[in-house]
Amino acid sequence: MSQSLMAKEALQAPEQIRRQLYENQNTVKDIVARVKMFAPKMVYLIGRGSSDHAGVYAKYLIETELGIPVCAAAPSVSTLFGKTLQLEHALVICISQSGKSPDILHQVKQAKQTGALCLALVNDKSSPLAKLVDQVLPLKAGPEKAVAATKSFLCTLSAIASLVAQWADSKELTFGLQSLPAQLEEVVSQAPKLGFNDLKQVKHCVVLGRGFGYAIGRELALKLKEVCGIHAEAFSSAEFLHGPITLVANKLTLLNIEIEDETFEHHKKQIDEVVRRGGQVLTLNINKQNQSAENIYKRFIPLAIMLRFYLDIEGIAQQMGLNPDEPVGLNKVTQTL
Repeated sequence: MSQSLMAKEALQAPEQIRRQLYENQNTVKDIVARVKMFAPKMVYLIGRGSSDHAGVYAKYLIETELGIPVCAAAPSVSTLFGKTLQLEHALVICISQSGKSPDILHQVKQAKQTGALCLALVNDKSSPLAKLVDQVLPLKAGPEKAVAATKSFLCTLSAIASLVAQWADSKELTFGLQSLPAQLEEVVSQAPKLGFNDLKQVKHCVVLGRGFGYAIGRELALKLKEVCGIHAEAFSSAEFLHGPITLVANKLTLLNIEIEDETFEHHKKQIDEVVRRGGQVLTLNINKQNQSAENIYKRFIPLAIMLRFYLDIEGIAQQMGLNPDEPVGLNKVTQTL
């Protein structure tokens, strides 16, 4: 099989994150100094698609490290319903690869008019979004041509982590970031967690995670749809027990995102219940036999799982006779209202 753009770009993620963390050090310090002076009462996240999924990771990290409430924007409230939200005490974080979508720009303009402090995490520093906001934290993912976002998503998570590490003065996050690129490079050399035989008969599946596991679950589900044409939906494993678990009776395939953090024991009990009811469970986790990967800081396990997953499903898609670089009906930049 020839190597797709998707695979090439995913493989670039460790080095791009290394570069990002080094080159953004002073930028992050300047942003955090302004954020602390502004003293936001809440954080308001704006994003679509993979950028919106990265925002779920941001929500968990900001709330657990800083105790500041975080909510996600509903773009149509401002663009289609015509309502202006009062965000004068909010830090608005807008996440975008291209920085061009009209709904994103409209919301930022409204937020600035009501007195919010607006920060963009964007890959294109020359974009309209970068010119509009108060502060820019560049993703530095480099050009990404494949329709399925890989390195830009991982670079967004590392950028969020670097911001929160400085803001919370977290030694654990700071030290964890220092070793993250090397640990991700080792993930690349590991054996696949998913293979063609695991998914060749799968038409529908559910992705289950808890906390930071759920934060990447939505991105996993999106990529299964985009790249492999598999209908997939993500749930918190706790939420799955409130009704959707009845689907297990139909011999449903479930992807279990296993992260050994504060949620591990509770999540394991919920997965055990799924197995007891006959669910067919495939587990995604880090390779504990690898010393470096085993020492990865718990908040960055989601990045390691995502990188391995990207590489795995790229290969599976090719074995299915699909082109991972050209998902049917999709474009790289989607503009919505």
